[in-house]
Amino acid sequence: MKIAKKLLAACALTLLAAAAQAQAWPAKPVTLLVPFPPGGASDMVARTLGTKLQERFNQTFMVDNRAGATGTIGAAQVKRAAPDGQTFLVTSLGPLVIAPHLMKAVPYDAAKDFDHISVLVQAPNVLVVPANSPHKSLADVLSFLKAHPDRMTFASSGNGSSDHLTAELFWLQTGTSGTHVPYKGGGPAISDLLGGQVDAGFMNINSVLSHINAGKLKVLAITGEKRSPVLPNVPTLSESGVKGADVQSWQAVSAPKGLPADIRARMHEALVATMNDPKIRQQFTVLGFEIVASTPEQFAAYQQRESARWKQLIETRKITAD
Repeated sequence: MKIAKKLLAACALTLLAAAAQAQAWPAKPVTLLVPFPPGGASDMVARTLGTKLQERFNQTFMVDNRAGATGTIGAAQVKRAAPDGQTFLVTSLGPLVIAPHLMKAVPYDAAKDFDHISVLVQAPNVLVVPANSPHKSLADVLSFLKAHPDRMTFASSGNGSSDHLTAELFWLQTGTSGTHVPYKGGGPAISDLLGGQVDAGFMNINSVLSHINAGKLKVLAITGEKRSPVLPNVPTLSESGVKGADVQSWQAVSAPKGLPADIRARMHEALVATMNDPKIRQQFTVLGFEIVASTPEQFAAYQQRESARWKQLIETRKITAD
């Protein structure tokens, strides 16, 4: 009986300690780890979150950029962090649904090693060509690809990136082929598109919207299921006859596995409130993002679908990270 009472007392103390921790959270500065360099979409989302979360919780939320190995270095660091609400991962789809199928020995299990909290935003890619390109429509591109296999070059921000896989999916669905030109990041890829060193690219809409509006790039199609409010006159691939190539890039927040339920609920509530703030919503919408703010359950189901989809494409096209 004495042993049972001691065990009950120990359990009660543990529960009280966990409740006190959740109630006090965040009692210390919180790290929002971005597994990419500064300046990209995930970094922008994290810095926006950091400002609003600091206001909400009256606590420091620091953005820490840990780039490398297509985002897997930073994701692995979050996996190894204590699940105490002091470290969160703010990432794109890459480390969670693409890299695990693209690279050997990824140092985490994307489906099991994280508590996924919310997909915050998503945005389609757009097929763009230089302003002086002879191609004025998607039909022009398809005609050229069919007449000249592998002649047309497609830039991407790197092997296995969203823009690379979109091109691979596009070629698969249209029975065509082009030449993939990988760059070390979106900036150099866009720079060479602007200069006409490459023929085309499926770029994230937010990264090229200003160049499209300035007339420096021509946009021929969008990869979303519906037209974008910021480019209402641009048809989707599906509208143009290319089925099964709808692609959305997305940014999300996850935590190390084992995050206390109360902290996860408070963080989710804060993230949803931030994304529904009218100023924040406007800020992202004008860049071509769609607010998602999903529940943890929706996120987990979406990750499973996305992972299966990209795994199939990577295996079918024999894509590697090299």
